[in-house]
Amino acid sequence: MQAAATEHLITPARNIEGSLRLPGDKSISHRYALLGGFAAGTTRLTNFSTGADCASSLGCVAALGAGVTRDGATIEIAGTGGHFQPPAAPLDCGNSGSTMRMLSGLLAAQVADPPGSFTLIGDSSLSRRPMERIRKPLTAMGARIELTDSHAPIAIHGAPLTGIDYTTPVPSAQVKTALLFAGVQAEGRTLVREAVRTRDHGELALRAFGATIVRSLESVSIAGGQSLTGIEAEVPGDISSAAFFLCAAALFPGSNLIFDALGLNPTRATLLDVLTALGAHIGVLNLEEKHGELVGTVQVNAPPHGLTGTSIAGVLSAQLIDELPVLAAIGPYTQSGIRIRDAKELRVKESDRIALVAANLRAMGAEVVEFEDGLDVPGGQSLHGAIIDSGGDHRIAMAFSVAALRAQGDTLIRGSESAAISFPEFFDLLEGVVQR
Repeated sequence: MQAAATEHLITPARNIEGSLRLPGDKSISHRYALLGGFAAGTTRLTNFSTGADCASSLGCVAALGAGVTRDGATIEIAGTGGHFQPPAAPLDCGNSGSTMRMLSGLLAAQVADPPGSFTLIGDSSLSRRPMERIRKPLTAMGARIELTDSHAPIAIHGAPLTGIDYTTPVPSAQVKTALLFAGVQAEGRTLVREAVRTRDHGELALRAFGATIVRSLESVSIAGGQSLTGIEAEVPGDISSAAFFLCAAALFPGSNLIFDALGLNPTRATLLDVLTALGAHIGVLNLEEKHGELVGTVQVNAPPHGLTGTSIAGVLSAQLIDELPVLAAIGPYTQSGIRIRDAKELRVKESDRIALVAANLRAMGAEVVEFEDGLDVPGGQSLHGAIIDSGGDHRIAMAFSVAALRAQGDTLIRGSESAAISFPEFFDLLEGVVQR
């Protein structure tokens, strides 16, 4: 039940069972929205993400001259043919780092007429997140970008760009996508190298809109001067949103949860491998490809004797960066615990997720050891209900809603409205599959 406008009360569950069809993948929705606004022609999207972050991407392309209309579950975007109009006001990216970073790549080559700049702003959380990671490579391509103490607001003075060969110092799909978005407008070829392969939705979206992309084991490149054309697509269900339900189902022996039309991109589906390693039974059915993205039906059942334990580090940490909070939150319920390293990036997300996970686990009575780049969460622990501080972070609010299902007593999630940033239906869908 809803305790207050910004709080949600979670009571313990005895099982998880049912079927779910989740809102569209946020990563794909962002990229389709931005490219739909940039491309020539019309883009029609169904099952677009319902989160506030993706609405920020739609709002920004609309402010740049694209026509954005909704007809029930369908979003139609009349593209600008590669030429954005100067907006009447700063482009408000809300809480969305994806919008701000990737849109910067598209704007870097846009010369405002009359001469001027594109200004990108965000809320207080977004204004604390690092933006030097996009300024440096886009400046090397020829754009002029001004930050405020390495953060937003961002002023972009678009200019003719030249392709570069760039190695990302921190694994980031957002930075990679920003450079590819700039590269499709640049002279010559832009090549992005990454030590850890990050999610490839940007490459697949560019291909869907008509661009030619060259992929090797450790790099991706794009030639400039290519034109893009609008598409019709159904966005697959968001596996990062599914993560909370997958982890919840994995906690209850006898559970049975089915996801229809779920996105199963190999660069995103690592969570299924981790849950399998923990002992959960995962089945994948009806696998098909749509615009380069794999989509299928997933069934999860918990192991009869509980989850085992695991260590997550290196490449795994980068691939699971969004799912690490919920994995840590269920760590006490595993047999041997969950160890996380090489995840320092969690400290510069919507909140310091490492610190918040540790604080909230302790509030529920768990032992946890915090490190600069991760956590040790011992297994075999019992948690009790508590007051959870989400820190205004959607993933913290949802992760501890899952942990609360196995706790003794009720748990109050403060700042639960933050879930709307990525997943406004979360609490209703959770109640729909919880058995008490």
